[in-house]
Amino acid sequence: MANRKKILFLTGSMNQTIQMHKISMYLSEYDCYFSQFFSDDPFISYAIKWGILNGTIMGRPLKRIAENYLLAYGLNIDDKANKHSYDLIVFCSDLLFPKKFSGIKTIWVQEGMIDPFTPLSSLIQKLKLPRYWTMGTSLNGTSNLCDIYCTASEGYKSYITEKGTDLNKVVVTGIPNYDHLKLHLDNDFPYSDYVMVATSDIRETFRLENRMKFLRRCVEIAGDKRLLFKLHPNENKRRAMEEIKRICPENTLIFTDGPTNEMIANCSELITQYSTVVYTGIALGKKVHSYFNIDELNQLMPIQNEGISAEMIANICKGYIEYSGKGDEYLAENTPWAEKCVKGYE
Repeated sequence: MANRKKILFLTGSMNQTIQMHKISMYLSEYDCYFSQFFSDDPFISYAIKWGILNGTIMGRPLKRIAENYLLAYGLNIDDKANKHSYDLIVFCSDLLFPKKFSGIKTIWVQEGMIDPFTPLSSLIQKLKLPRYWTMGTSLNGTSNLCDIYCTASEGYKSYITEKGTDLNKVVVTGIPNYDHLKLHLDNDFPYSDYVMVATSDIRETFRLENRMKFLRRCVEIAGDKRLLFKLHPNENKRRAMEEIKRICPENTLIFTDGPTNEMIANCSELITQYSTVVYTGIALGKKVHSYFNIDELNQLMPIQNEGISAEMIANICKGYIEYSGKGDEYLAENTPWAEKCVKGYE
């Protein structure tokens, strides 16, 4: 119908894309479209064209994977929002904010783990430089440019508000894909009782990593147990596999894809770097290793609400798209309902 309101979901990694799809499933009364995260900055456009950003969610490889997923589910694609005008934009990241979205209602949805806040992050904030110059996600959710921010937990709510986003704009909803992790205990993954390693795309996002030192540490932690590696989707897989085979025992298992959460459910111990899947390990009671402080991770842990996060976020989309005031005003009137939903599952 021509008079139906339109919502654009910005996608990125497969995790971000699947989350946006889940939210859209509760919004059938609106026309929902999807676009890979993009920028209208000419410099970034050239960097994408030259392949410099292929390791990011704006690069061609991840865009192709996300769009193949959208097409497989028959979802509407509007690349860079070139076809339609929209009543609401749902962001997967606010590290960039396209100028064409100024004046449109916006909601930011946390995807997963946010990278550590570093001296570089602090310097970029103080000098008001582009947030993406951190070469990571440490400033994701901190721009204060979106109208409403949906976070995974009270810990992350505190993080983004301490780093710059207005407290009145933020609501704890939990996040799809990480809000009912115990479901993964019932699975048919054929291996068990191994030490699992979930790697990160540190090098692909222009940061420094001593991968050989990390691999030797993995071998040390595993001891007599078998190692199983699940490579980050964004990694240079050929390089990563060659490095693993050089350092790790011959019986080491290496997966470039597959059911990550089920793999974690069946492991005896989990080793991560900067991966959100560490939260799966924590939720399932595994011994975990991370480049983050484990006590801090326990504070940041996404709430487990039996899988209602997508519906909660969709309800916020429904309410706000029909609301005549600002995002913080909408939350002031409706946050007690949202908090009640969340606290009912704590």
